Amino acid sequence: MERTTDEDVPADAPEAGVPSRRRRVAARTVTGAAFLLVLVALVAPAEFARLAPGAFVRVPIEGVVGVALVLVLPAKARRYAAGAAGAVLGLVLVLKVLDIGFDAVLVRPFDLVLDWPLLGPAVEFVKESSGQAGAVAAVVLAVALAVAVVVLTALSTLRLSGVAVRHRRPASWAAGVLGTVWLACAVLGAQFVHGVPVASRSAAVLAYDHARQVRTSLNDRKEFAKAAAVDGFRDTPSDKLLTGLRGKDVVLAFVESYGRSAVESPQYAPQVGAVLDQGTQRLRKAGFSARSGWLTSSTAGGGSWLAHATLLSGLWVNNQQRYRALVNSDRLTLNGAFHRADSRTVALMPAITRAWPEASFYGYDTVYDDRNLGYRGPRFSFATMPDQYTLSTLQRTELAKEDRAPVMAETALVSSHAPWASIPRLVPWDQVGDGSVFNGMGKGYDAAWPAPGRIRAEYRTSIEYTLNTLVSYLETYGDKDTVLVFLGDHQPAPLITGPGAGRDVPITIVAKDGAVLDRISGWGWQEGLRPGRDTPVWPMSAFRDRFLTAFGG
Repeated sequence: MERTTDEDVPADAPEAGVPSRRRRVAARTVTGAAFLLVLVALVAPAEFARLAPGAFVRVPIEGVVGVALVLVLPAKARRYAAGAAGAVLGLVLVLKVLDIGFDAVLVRPFDLVLDWPLLGPAVEFVKESSGQAGAVAAVVLAVALAVAVVVLTALSTLRLSGVAVRHRRPASWAAGVLGTVWLACAVLGAQFVHGVPVASRSAAVLAYDHARQVRTSLNDRKEFAKAAAVDGFRDTPSDKLLTGLRGKDVVLAFVESYGRSAVESPQYAPQVGAVLDQGTQRLRKAGFSARSGWLTSSTAGGGSWLAHATLLSGLWVNNQQRYRALVNSDRLTLNGAFHRADSRTVALMPAITRAWPEASFYGYDTVYDDRNLGYRGPRFSFATMPDQYTLSTLQRTELAKEDRAPVMAETALVSSHAPWASIPRLVPWDQVGDGSVFNGMGKGYDAAWPAPGRIRAEYRTSIEYTLNTLVSYLETYGDKDTVLVFLGDHQPAPLITGPGAGRDVPITIVAKDGAVLDRISGWGWQEGLRPGRDTPVWPMSAFRDRFLTAFGG
């Protein structure tokens, strides 16, 4: 049978070769897409800060080994192996996406065992901003995309294995060359992006790390229970607790996203440092002294409740499982210690908009939240009300009363919460009232995030606002029996800090009574509102015991 050439086809005949050429082009396009999907799954970094074009110019050793195996396995085994490997690689890609998301927000990878409860708040965030239908659509789309990635990656590896077998010699040559390149790059430590080696084994390492983390997480409940069983203050008599603060009103204020970066990073330190230094001078003029140090938070980027629980309980609470175990226990917290020492304990939590069962664990006498704080002003993006209103309400409803017990008040100051889209201005304290004075300043919950070129400046402005509010509050209402402890709950997300910022947060104790600060003279803390670069750093979980020891009988 003779082979027909293009010259044999009449000029007016249908172009029989066109469909064939189109099929070849389509087939090559599909193969190219399959190759790119598998390559991305193999080499994509799992850290948000390392997502750059150069991070994808890498040689994955898993791919080289995969080609070698495909070429030596029999046909049936090859199909099973390629399909299974593709499905696993698809799961790895889904896990990488989760890791990137968690790294961008919480500065850590996703935990396959302990982090599923955190997806609920993410859905709630979508619901608040886009409604119930938007939240349902987002969940359905996310699940569909995850399934599609696994299926498409499995189909891609099957297709590529078939191509490799049909072109055995070029595939063998390519595997040999790439294996040699990988080895050379591994020896030389070649990198196009810092921390992302050209000789990639990231997929295998990620799978191994997460498998190891699963084992650790499964044992975490037992480890936490062992730590919680040790409590040197559980049986301390009430008359021996906090004797150094009897008669004092103690305000413990968590400042949202107030991290070490705000104090030391060149893009924030000049302005924030000036606020702290000026605040030190203003408070000194008003008769107050201050000491400042560093704590390492149990979380970063978010999860404020984990930091609150860590500081108050003296236990390292860095996941939701530990948090649930803690709030269902009888652990003595700082709040509980003040309660046993005959202080009235209150909480002011303006970001809480619904029932808060955990409040019973902390043992507050009264909880003020968004539903009963009486605010009549505008919302400020995430913040339901300005920090100045929160502190004004504390003064009006609790501290201004006569013939009362000493008060221990815990509050979360949320004006510096992401997305920093709406920041209040200080007003005269006698004009705060029901918050109507803030009309015209705020924006709704769904306010757009500041532009990329502005967001860091807005973050800095929010921190300056809250610090100035605290200083002004003490100037206006503080007296010889006032003790203010304020600290950051965690560092903001890497979008604000940049990569590798750490988890340290500033903490400051302010008092007019010199005897209060004498109690902590051995801590090595820096005088004033700004901790020194070399000031000691403690785990946040160490604070409860150090505080109860310093101010105990």
